[in-house]
Amino acid sequence: MAGKAETEALPQPDAAPAAASGGRTTLRRWLSNTGITIGGGLFLLILFLTMIGPFLVPHSAFDQSLVSRLRPPVWAGGTAEHPLGTDHLGRDYLARLLWGGRISLLIGFSTIAVAGIFGTVIGVLAGYFGGTLDFAVRFLIMVRLALPAVLIALAVAFIAGPSLKLLIIVLGLLLWDRFAVIARATTMQLRSSEFVVAARATGASNFTILRRDILPNIVNQLIVIATVELANAVLIAAALSFLGLGVQPPTPDWGLMIAEGKQYLLFSPYLITLPGIAMMVLVLSVNLLGDGIRDVTDPEARGR
Repeated sequence: MAGKAETEALPQPDAAPAAASGGRTTLRRWLSNTGITIGGGLFLLILFLTMIGPFLVPHSAFDQSLVSRLRPPVWAGGTAEHPLGTDHLGRDYLARLLWGGRISLLIGFSTIAVAGIFGTVIGVLAGYFGGTLDFAVRFLIMVRLALPAVLIALAVAFIAGPSLKLLIIVLGLLLWDRFAVIARATTMQLRSSEFVVAARATGASNFTILRRDILPNIVNQLIVIATVELANAVLIAAALSFLGLGVQPPTPDWGLMIAEGKQYLLFSPYLITLPGIAMMVLVLSVNLLGDGIRDVTDPEARGR
């Protein structure tokens, strides 16, 4: 008996190397995905520039100087004092571009937080409990899909007035449907799975099952949806700012910067092309990152 107990007490030598090998395989699979490496790299670069960049630029994004107005970028004959030139009020365009990216990311992340929480909660509850709650959620989803998000945002912003906080709330309440659809569908598949049935048989509460067994298994799909909706939120917010119903001056925003520079298109095209390129790179990086996460977390891809 003592020998048997000593044998059972011995550590398992293969457990740690196997776990380490599995971790390296997972990391290698993530890093070998083109969408994650390129999209994630670009997205991290944008995050770094927008968060740290404004403190490294010697000029403020709000200081005006009519003497220095409409100076071209360095590649078009400008000076190193203003590498990307200045706008029609003499404000440094590099500083405004970095601040505008910060505002766009703030809108995107805040919108995704509102839409993701609301859509995920009602989708998980509808998929898990079913019945009347599921019918009500499906009705809400159909109503939301019948309403064009851009037109509703335009109407609300026009009636209530432009406001950054209002813009985030409106977009959050208009972009929740995909979260709800994915959360509902995956929860309906998981609620009859063996580990959920076993947890229910052991007396686990519905809240514990949802928190411990359901949500961790749908988070990957929700992350992919979040990347798609983040790009949508940035584009819709830029469109509203371009129309004068989103972010208001003097706060920098890429859509607002394009609107302010459109009258100088023929003489200073950089006023439009620079924020347009920045927005394109942001949306491209987010979409590439979302596609990469989808490919890596796909069960069929993991099995290959």
